[in-house]
This record gives sequence, structure tokens and C-alpha cells, in this order.
Amino acid sequence: MSSHFPAKSATVAFGLAALIVVAGCNKSPATDTATTTAETKTAFVPTRTAGLAAGQVDPRVLPYLNSKAVVMEGKTLYQAHNCNGCHSNGGGGMGPSLMDDEWIYGGRIEDIHATLVEGRPNGMPHWKDKMPDVDLWKIATYVRSMSLPATLAAARNNTPSQDPAPVPESVETQ
Repeated sequence: MSSHFPAKSATVAFGLAALIVVAGCNKSPATDTATTTAETKTAFVPTRTAGLAAGQVDPRVLPYLNSKAVVMEGKTLYQAHNCNGCHSNGGGGMGPSLMDDEWIYGGRIEDIHATLVEGRPNGMPHWKDKMPDVDLWKIATYVRSMSLPATLAAARNNTPSQDPAPVPESVETQ
């Protein structure tokens, strides 16, 4: 009977570890309500701006383009909200890879933002009421930056998302 104890302990430990990882996908650190600004209270509009002609950029995306600072803030938020728990450093895991050009729900920043806000079937939680919308835009910008050639070229130790490039307007018009 004692020969089965280590196997049972390992099974229990593995099960607990799996539960911790899954629970981490909905991790949301406490926010300081004293620092809430008008920017963080911006209402969410879940779909692309109607009437955009081909090649136009969604105006909601403009403040997040061409900014290394925004991408780095998005990276910090990505890590703080445990997106690494499912997507690793963008290379995938339980969730899909974020460093390729295969996007089920669209790879533009506004598409990624909609995925963050609404969630997706089979695992992606929604974040609509869990953090300020401006933070979701920053995470979406960082996620979009992961598949940029400049980000991939800056790979260190097979983790290109560690030195992300700013998202240029040109990729949002494609």
C-alpha cells in the first residue's frame, strides 16, 4: 500500500497545479480607484467603426500606433493579468500562438481588443468588466506587436515578445 502513496501524491499535486494555472487565466489584480481618470472610463464599442473604407484605420486605434511606450505598457499589463498563463510569451500553450499571422477573429488591433472584451469560446475569458478599456487597448497593441517582423527579428532566447516593436499604422491598413 505504501508503494502507491507517491503516485497518488504526484497525481494530486499535478491536479492542484492544473487548477492554479486555469484559475490564473482570470487573475485580475486590484486596481487603485484613486488613480482612475476620464481616460479609463471610456465606453467600449465592440465592433469596428462602421463606414471605414478599405485601407482606413479605425480611429479608436490611432492613439496606440507608433508608440514603443504603449507597447511596453501593454506588455506589463499582459504579464500582470497572467496572459502568459495561457499564451506563454506569445508562443502559445493552452491558448493559441500570438506570434504568427493566423488570427481566427482578426489580427488588427480593434479585432484583438474585441476578443479581449468579449472573450471567445473554449477558453478565452472576457475582460470587459475586469479592467479599464484603455488597458485592454494597450494589451491588444502589445499582442499585435508580437507578430511584427521587427519584434520577431529582436528575438532573444526564442522569446521575441520580450522586445516588442511599436505597431506602425501601415499594418492596420492591410
